[in-house]
Amino acid sequence: MANTKGLSPEQQEELLSTLKTRFEKNMQRHVGIAWTDVLARLEANPAKLWSLHEMERTGGEPDVVGHDQQTGEYIFYDCAAESPKGRRSVCYDREGLESRKEHRPENNAVDMASEMGIELLTEAQYRELQKLGKFDLKTSSWIQTPAEIRKLGGALFCDRRYDHVFVYHNGAQSYYAARAFRGSLRV
Repeated sequence: MANTKGLSPEQQEELLSTLKTRFEKNMQRHVGIAWTDVLARLEANPAKLWSLHEMERTGGEPDVVGHDQQTGEYIFYDCAAESPKGRRSVCYDREGLESRKEHRPENNAVDMASEMGIELLTEAQYRELQKLGKFDLKTSSWIQTPAEIRKLGGALFCDRRYDHVFVYHNGAQSYYAARAFRGSLRV
């Protein structure tokens, strides 16, 4: 690929079709928001389309979950039922990855999110997402970790069990086949 941060017209058309179909199937996630307004914003921001494509490509199933009235931005979260398959088995961040002496995973959540042009969900955002459906019933997702916890070697992740959202901690160097990360993107 000559331009790794751009989409071909065919890729763009396919992505927009996928996003529109998901938007229409899940209206409860974005009450009062019109697809035509979202589409206009997407078409005006090709770099954001590339990020949404990366979210989709890695299994995130991004969808609109809100609209910032002050900035006009639409907010997308990964809405796949379970943590995105294409982002699993990763440490929390580069420092955690490099601290592993053996059995290093290929990547880490913080760097992957940055490369994709998205941000890891915060705890508050993760809880907002869970109000829109039931996510991570079998998996878990890394979330943004406060600096004071990260300084001590820890990182946070969430899941939903027993119809409740739980926040846990692990060493930032840990990784599991059922843990990935969910991201957000403002367009």
